[in-house]
Amino acid sequence: MAAGNWKHSVRISTEGDGHVQEDTCGYAAATGWVIDGASALLPQLGLPGPSDPAWYARNLDLLLTEAAVAAGPAGGTPAPDVLADALTRMDRLAGTVAGEERIRFPSAALCLAQLTDDGVEILALADCHAVVELEDGSLVHVTHEPADIRIGTEHSADPVRERELRVLDRELRNTPGRLWVARREAEAAYQARTVRLGPARRVVLASDGAWRAVELGVVNGPEGFFAAAGSAVAAQELLLALRTLQAELGEDADDATLLTLERILP
Repeated sequence: MAAGNWKHSVRISTEGDGHVQEDTCGYAAATGWVIDGASALLPQLGLPGPSDPAWYARNLDLLLTEAAVAAGPAGGTPAPDVLADALTRMDRLAGTVAGEERIRFPSAALCLAQLTDDGVEILALADCHAVVELEDGSLVHVTHEPADIRIGTEHSADPVRERELRVLDRELRNTPGRLWVARREAEAAYQARTVRLGPARRVVLASDGAWRAVELGVVNGPEGFFAAAGSAVAAQELLLALRTLQAELGEDADDATLLTLERILP
């Protein structure tokens, strides 16, 4: 049997440009996660944190811990059910701080790794990423979809129109046919991309800000990213190289977070 719990070997998060840290990551028992709070585009509600997305990421981290502990040993609860439990808890919390507001309530991309009786489930919402090393040494990359892919690129020369489309896209999230993200709706857990794999040795979870190292060629694909996440020193060097390149390119850097988990047997 492949049951067990997670332990972490690398956990690194760096703040990007232009706003406070809105990423977080964590693990408890058989569940691990990375949360990437969606930068505010709609008017903020003024929740009690550095920003609404930062408040959301911090509180979803705590609620996922509660849900993971409640789920019990590996194999007892599927990944979507763990996330649905956390989002149900979030909905109750949201009612106390934001009433019935949903559209302007903060949200996040998320990637979650849940150990099962015979392997691991990876759940991805929006543009966080996972790279899984199976027991046979092969690697599997899992993600969902880029957060803004639905607005297209044909309006990039018209920043006013592009912003209008981004606002509309944000307002339509978590509705049929649109992008689903972690927000208040437990249903989002069942709209995520969930991949069930065999026994895993290690899993690397990453926000899209960290995955930018792959997109800009700092490392070569999921294999290079996985290798760089194998130690704290190598991961720090990876993010430093990414920040250096982004500065050279004049690119605004997003928050970057990665978490490397190893399975420990009972």
